[in-house]
Amino acid sequence: MSRRILIALLVVLAAAAGGREVLSGDDGGGDTARVGDEGRVVKVVDGDTIAVLVGERREKVRYIGVDTPETRHASKGVQCFGRAASAFNERLLRGERVRLERDVEERDRYGRLLAYVYRVSDGLFVNAELVRQGYAQVLTIAPDVRHSARFEALAREARRRGRGLWAAC
Repeated sequence: MSRRILIALLVVLAAAAGGREVLSGDDGGGDTARVGDEGRVVKVVDGDTIAVLVGERREKVRYIGVDTPETRHASKGVQCFGRAASAFNERLLRGERVRLERDVEERDRYGRLLAYVYRVSDGLFVNAELVRQGYAQVLTIAPDVRHSARFEALAREARRRGRGLWAAC
């Protein structure tokens, strides 16, 4: 049995036994991000993407279930409330330690790690806070739907109260 097959089998068995699922591939040569792993935010890319140092590995992380207005899109340009969403995300997470939680899909088509993000210092659920405060809309992409009903309820309330982008855009 090859080493890769053996490693894959061990990962599957560990997950079935309640172990932590692997978030990024393990070729036996280094650290990998795992469900519930903590890391330090080293860069806030925009309103819904951050760079996190997990162990020795830097991961670009895209928030699951939410979408903030664009700040650097080639065809869309800077969208209404995009800079505000990025600035809010920066205030929430600059230099903070975060815990990453996965749903079903590991990565998006751009190779970014997909995760629900929690601030370690107080447990703040960042994805939900962005929607609650009106900095993000809900973006549900199956099969990653664990918190979609919660996000929808938060978005309805933000819209009803005219918070954030619902008032400005």
